[in-house]
Amino acid sequence: MMTNVTFMNPGFFWLFLVLPVLIAWQVWQRNNQTATLKISSLKGFKGKSSFLAKLKPMLFIFRLLALSLIIVAMARPRTVDISSKTKTTKGIDIVMAVDVSGSMLAKDLKPNRMEALKKVAKNFVEARPNDRIGLVVYASEAYTKTPVTSDKAVVEDALDSVKYDNVLQDGTGIGMGLSTAVNRLKDSKAKSKIIILLTDGVNNAGFIEPETAADIAKEYGIKVYTIGIGTNGMAEFPVGYAPNGSFIFQMMQVEIDEALMKSIAAKTGGKYFRATSNQKLETIYKEINKLEKTEIEELKFYDYDEKFRILAIAACALLMLELLLRKTVFRSFI
Repeated sequence: MMTNVTFMNPGFFWLFLVLPVLIAWQVWQRNNQTATLKISSLKGFKGKSSFLAKLKPMLFIFRLLALSLIIVAMARPRTVDISSKTKTTKGIDIVMAVDVSGSMLAKDLKPNRMEALKKVAKNFVEARPNDRIGLVVYASEAYTKTPVTSDKAVVEDALDSVKYDNVLQDGTGIGMGLSTAVNRLKDSKAKSKIIILLTDGVNNAGFIEPETAADIAKEYGIKVYTIGIGTNGMAEFPVGYAPNGSFIFQMMQVEIDEALMKSIAAKTGGKYFRATSNQKLETIYKEINKLEKTEIEELKFYDYDEKFRILAIAACALLMLELLLRKTVFRSFI
């Protein structure tokens, strides 16, 4: 009943210091409150203790309890139930454009670039509950795997299903991936529109030049963060299929067109990052998460439940009971 209680006027608790004084006064005055009769001897009187006489001190206890309840009531105890409602005031629409060419199976990130990206991207999605996120995949061509949506489960399922297959012709069409992502955001009414463009290679496919796609993104006020994924130096790349259907890997030089990625980011007001390890990739997504903040309005509702009334009622009941007993059962005739 009285859990999570706060007191509006806790200063009244100092009045409890008066109660020991009242108790001391009651003990000192107790002999004067009872009629006495002095006789030379009690011989001939049968000793018998009165049950009511033993109960009479209860009247003073009732009064002390009533005073204690009144003090607590004056301190004004109450409980509060706090409920909150959040409202996105400046939302962000984000499209992740992911390279799914065969080179994303390279093993310089563990277990490979694609799986490392999927794990980090899912954490990024979970960290932005108030934004809409979409997913575009590209190789030599591009398509929208998930349009911008506030349903994070849909986006995460789409990320889980990302893999290298023969749906798209192999190659790296950075301009195709970027332009498809721009097409997803150009009609967005969001306060901020963001594309996270990730690749591990050099633009070598598609009929839209990356710089042209960047110009279109700038025209629509879309900021592009670019990420080049891959270690410096050599890495194990898939170069063919073994007779059992598994990939054959070979050490090859990592090539990323960093100049192009930096140019796209600078033109659109974004930033370029290089992910050379799993930890670096995770750090990059965390940094983007910090750079792009969604403004949230939080409304809190306080429901106060005052508890002093029941204490005051209980105190009045004890005082009335004490008065009733004093005027009836314990009434003095002397």
